[in-house]
Amino acid sequence: MEGNVVWGILLPFLGTVLGSGCVVFMKNGLNVGVQRALTGFAAGVMVAASVWSLLVPAMEYAEDMGRWAFVPAAAGFWFGILFLLFLDRTVPHQHMNSSSAEGPKSMLQKTTMLVLAVTLHNLPEGMAVGVVYAGWLAGDTGITALAALALSLGIAIQNFPEGAIISMPLRAEGVSKRRAFLYGTLSGAVEPVGAVLTILAAGLVVPALPFLLSFAAGAMIYVVVEELIPELSQGVHSNVGTVFFAAGFTVMMALDVALG
Repeated sequence: MEGNVVWGILLPFLGTVLGSGCVVFMKNGLNVGVQRALTGFAAGVMVAASVWSLLVPAMEYAEDMGRWAFVPAAAGFWFGILFLLFLDRTVPHQHMNSSSAEGPKSMLQKTTMLVLAVTLHNLPEGMAVGVVYAGWLAGDTGITALAALALSLGIAIQNFPEGAIISMPLRAEGVSKRRAFLYGTLSGAVEPVGAVLTILAAGLVVPALPFLLSFAAGAMIYVVVEELIPELSQGVHSNVGTVFFAAGFTVMMALDVALG
């Protein structure tokens, strides 16, 4: 595997590690306004990445199908939605601001289920990075090295606040700084693993690249709609999350266009 691919795969994980490290240097937890801003920014990046870095290239790659070029993208998108829905129903987890767990009943501790929730969140991001790099490695797909780097960098940027969002509340729950940092880091470890597995799978079935690109997009959109947007509307009304959603969307769109 080429060196720049390895770095591209590791960039998002490094973003999570750096964000999780905030728990070591910050004494107080994140206030509600900051959490909303960071969540909104992450959601904006994920939506923009789903459109510009995944769905649009998927349809461009299938352009020889003419007016039916949207079919692989639409099918993959729905499979991504259903895949995350399946995981959401079968893996016990608990979202940060929720008072009850989701999925099947289990004896897992709350901290473990909080980490599992973020891990489910990070899985489609790793798949997205993996499939875009797989497209670049395959050649003749219209995906450039800079476009793949743009997606990886964009997800790394939004993973920084995500790392803080998971580690800081864990610290507030009474978890030690070291363990909170470790849990935050582990929640992002699924990304490089998912990226490598996706690259290997895409290398075997390059003709399915439009499907795989849109599959990752569907999985990411599911996370945004099912988890992130509801978090933005909890509690007292505020427009902070919406403004930072727009900022995240703009940053990811600019990265994709400027580097792609």
